Amino acid sequence: MTGQVVTRFAPSPTGYLHIGGARTALFNWLYARGRGGKFLLRIEDTDRERSTPEATAAILQGLDWLGLDHDGDVISQFEGAKRHAEVAHELLDAGKAYKCFATQDEIAAFRDEARANGTSTMYRSPWRDADASTHPEAPYVVRIKAPLDGVTVIRDQVQGDVTIRNDQLDDMVLLRSDGTPVYMLAVVVDDHDMGVTHVIRGDDHLNNAARQMMIYTAMGWDVPVWAHIPLIHGADGKKLSKRHGALGAQEYQAMGYPAAGMRNYLARLGWSHGDDEFFDDAQAKEWFDFGGIGKSPARFDTKKLENLCGQHFAVMDDAALLQELQAFLQSIGEPALTEAKINDLASAVYCLKDKAKIFPSFLEKAQFILADRPIVPDDKALKNLDMVSRGILKELTPHLQNASWSRDGLEAVTNSFAEDKEIKFGKMAGPLRAALAGRTATPSVFDMMLVLGRDETIARLTDAAEFNAQAEGG
Repeated sequence: MTGQVVTRFAPSPTGYLHIGGARTALFNWLYARGRGGKFLLRIEDTDRERSTPEATAAILQGLDWLGLDHDGDVISQFEGAKRHAEVAHELLDAGKAYKCFATQDEIAAFRDEARANGTSTMYRSPWRDADASTHPEAPYVVRIKAPLDGVTVIRDQVQGDVTIRNDQLDDMVLLRSDGTPVYMLAVVVDDHDMGVTHVIRGDDHLNNAARQMMIYTAMGWDVPVWAHIPLIHGADGKKLSKRHGALGAQEYQAMGYPAAGMRNYLARLGWSHGDDEFFDDAQAKEWFDFGGIGKSPARFDTKKLENLCGQHFAVMDDAALLQELQAFLQSIGEPALTEAKINDLASAVYCLKDKAKIFPSFLEKAQFILADRPIVPDDKALKNLDMVSRGILKELTPHLQNASWSRDGLEAVTNSFAEDKEIKFGKMAGPLRAALAGRTATPSVFDMMLVLGRDETIARLTDAAEFNAQAEGG
């Protein structure tokens, strides 16, 4: 197949964007973007009872968080129902489909008898070759005429050639008795009309490909390149489900995973490029191809996800990180940080992101810059502010007031002070963390001092001694 590559992601808006769906979208996005092609989005909203605007919004928000931008407008499958029906009538007029007047009761009776006799329950309609003059004035469905002999070969880029005997294919219904098109018809017509060249989807759709190929062949349309990817399993080897924890893309955003880390992890979930684990979007677009997709289900591993997210935090552009932090806060219903706090945070990002894996841990370490005086230590930090520790801080403070405010200068002063007092620096670190941040998990005390500046650092050390003295006195 030549020409521009066109892929699509076609979710049903009956719930949130499942993480498996997010990976399918990512694979389509990578394949198209890496080849200068188009990535299209279609909402398969033909199930009117289960499709909701809220679910559509959740899907769009999930894709937006993951940074999977699509080309053109979002296509609604439901809005194309008239076009889908036109194709069915075109096949009817060409003698490649037929009107079937069999009732549901007749079909059920046939299947009951077949089960009792141990024969195939696949329904063969007596109306397939009936003369139009024998047609009754009664409701009917439109069925496609499946080939009766030979084989259909699905040339799949992941699964290899899959051969299905044509006598195993039924005369699939195209239009229901009320004239509405079925999903299987709508998918094919939409993919053809949208110019989709490559259909990349879960391997639970593999059997559908043979039935959909009947429509392509009957209409004389080009069959797209198929690539059916294995599903995602949980760590226990079973199909990923609610029992494995969070499933929706937005839930992972709300847990604080950075989008770049999630993209990297999802790309590696069932696809590989040599031994490469950590890579950026540009590399993924360049490398991604069908040859790297495995045939076995991938297992979702939260520890691997967190490890990759940590690596992405370390290299993330500071401004982009802070922008995504604001989006994270919005996703959990927290107010956005003020411009002043963002500016303060910008000066501290360098010492916050190196060991962060998710935004909550990043924010926990950032408390020293986000909190305002007086700093109120949490219970764990308060244990580091006993009378002896406060005495150490009180004696250290004058030395810091006269120190050169650089890392070397601050380290020299504190190390010299520790030697004079014959104590290890570790004995001072806990009280300093408690005084400066009110926490035990913080950046290094020297980084906090440098970010806070001389005046704020001295003020917090002074506050710590006075605050706790009052607490003990009370």
